[in-house]
Amino acid sequence: MRLTTRTNLATRVLMYCAVHEGQVVRSSDIAKACNASNNHLGHVIHQLQQYGFVETMRGRAGGLQLALKPREISIGRVFRLFEAGVPFAECFTGAKNNCPLTVECRLRGFITRAVEAFYHELDMVTLEDLVRGNCGLETILQMAPKRPSKCTNPATEHQAVA
Repeated sequence: MRLTTRTNLATRVLMYCAVHEGQVVRSSDIAKACNASNNHLGHVIHQLQQYGFVETMRGRAGGLQLALKPREISIGRVFRLFEAGVPFAECFTGAKNNCPLTVECRLRGFITRAVEAFYHELDMVTLEDLVRGNCGLETILQMAPKRPSKCTNPATEHQAVA
């Protein structure tokens, strides 16, 4: 299984916004941090706004921020919305299906169940699960100037106890 670029970018945008929760961030900063084109990212951000995951603000001080708390955003829901309409295999394409085995093939039923199991697992994952305590991710996605981190340095934490 391979996710579409839009789903991948949507997840990156949401993680970036979650790391900067409560702040308005610029799409150009997200594009730079996430190695994405501004144009493609703009389309994804528009969809995220339409689905109610982010709020966008226009103007000089504009940008975007999460519209929901990270714990309220199901990664399974994000994937389902962004992958909707993308058939897993030819036999799922309806009128464009040219497979001669479709009528008697049992594989389609197994694939359907496997894809549902995949989404079921992701339904239990929230955006908060992806970012909470993920100091490496926070470091990668940090904007300047550096804001106080929710992450602690184990070395300095140990020194404080000693």
